[in-house]
Amino acid sequence: MRSIQRFSLVIAGFGLAALVASHSYAEPIPEKMQQHVNKGLEWLKKTQGKDGTWSANGQNPVSMTALAGLAMLCEGSTVTQGKYRDNIRLAADWLMSRSNKGGNRNGLIGMPENPGESGRYMYGHGFAMLFLASVYGEEEDKERREKLKDILTRSVIYCGSAQSTQGGWFYTSKTEGHDSDEGSVTVTQMQGIRACRDAGIPVPKEISKKGYEYLRKSTTQDGGVVYSLGRGGLGAPAGGGRPALTAAAIACFFAAGEYKDPNVKKWFKFCERQIPIGGGGGGVGFRGGHDEYTHFYYAPSLYFLGEDGWDKMFEIPESERGKGLTWKKYRDGFLESICKNQSADGSWAQGGGWSVGPVYSTAVYCTILQLDNNCLPVFQR
Repeated sequence: MRSIQRFSLVIAGFGLAALVASHSYAEPIPEKMQQHVNKGLEWLKKTQGKDGTWSANGQNPVSMTALAGLAMLCEGSTVTQGKYRDNIRLAADWLMSRSNKGGNRNGLIGMPENPGESGRYMYGHGFAMLFLASVYGEEEDKERREKLKDILTRSVIYCGSAQSTQGGWFYTSKTEGHDSDEGSVTVTQMQGIRACRDAGIPVPKEISKKGYEYLRKSTTQDGGVVYSLGRGGLGAPAGGGRPALTAAAIACFFAAGEYKDPNVKKWFKFCERQIPIGGGGGGVGFRGGHDEYTHFYYAPSLYFLGEDGWDKMFEIPESERGKGLTWKKYRDGFLESICKNQSADGSWAQGGGWSVGPVYSTAVYCTILQLDNNCLPVFQR
């Protein structure tokens, strides 16, 4: 993919070699896992609507379409080539048509008028930015490329207007009187604007700066990230750290090259304690709620570490190395366990805790199973 070469130059500027594994390139996905990926992607292909959408029983079409499209991009297909080219283009066309113009929703990629999205349209906006920014780098048609550039530029500006006083984001926008914050929505926006920046879309530094500081303030003494700071809060309350949000914070900082921030170490230690990566008994390794969401962010963080990133990060003595978290341990534990839980039709039923159905679960699991393809900048080593 040409975009990988372009984006690799951007990522190299962060000096990631100080932490990543000795091999920065992709390794082949184990054949036994590739078979499960193929089945999952084919199930997604079959369930895509004629208009290019996916949904969770009619709910959350913007988020589901972006996430399913993202899983296909991770296979190596693009909007112009590959096995899932037509599916990706259909998804991109539909999401582009959801870009609002005018008023206080100018730039929002979403359907706030849809009952299934009216109370949490910012999720869809963030995931749509991530997907469309990934598509933008491969678009060859000049007119469509210019249209995508306009959509993404306005989407970033909208993100800035929707950002809360605290620096985070909420399910709905500040412009509509909702000056609140919530960790998972915040990370979704941060990943989206990061993808836009990697694609060459201007992103005001203040937006990102406030977002990173929000996550720092949301960190408890034991290293967990809390659900929300709340209006007027000066820092995270004691306790209350959530594994899913903590994993998401790591991925957010890693995607931006903020790997030396001291909070990253705290977050990793917290996750190491809270998120088992083994899949004993054939079950999914982590059943503490928010399974798919947790691993959508935790998997890329561990992939980034590779086999020796943990030892380098924590400056482990040579004689004691190899005991920390590694990508191989995660892949051999959690990823193998989720393969065993795939349905016969290729989908994954929703996991433990919060989930919104098989499209969501299948898209997330196909994405993390394909990290070794090293296709998308936001997930690259």
